[in-house]
Amino acid sequence: VQPAESGGGLVQAGGSLRLSCTASGDTVCTTAMGWYRQAPGKEREFVAVLSNTGNTYYGDSMKGRFTISRDNAKNTLYLQMNSLKSEDTAVYYCKWCDDWGQGTQVTVSS
Repeated sequence: VQPAESGGGLVQAGGSLRLSCTASGDTVCTTAMGWYRQAPGKEREFVAVLSNTGNTYYGDSMKGRFTISRDNAKNTLYLQMNSLKSEDTAVYYCKWCDDWGQGTQVTVSS
């Protein structure tokens, strides 16, 4: 699988972005898919996961602001991010089963 993220960019604090992760190749995934992020000088951090049974889980600082979803027909995983804060600035990575995308930069200006 080759996941490819898109939708990152520069946004003001309080704004919203929707990230997409579209997979090509053998896209069947029977395990969880999710989003992670890495800010400069920090370790990669868990953001959200969507289990194969449809359950969703979020990092503590993302709860109530971020929503993970999937469109099976489009082989696409989404991350809707609202009420963005400067501390959300990071490179966001999609994990499709065991495969990682290259990441998309999200920058939130205060």
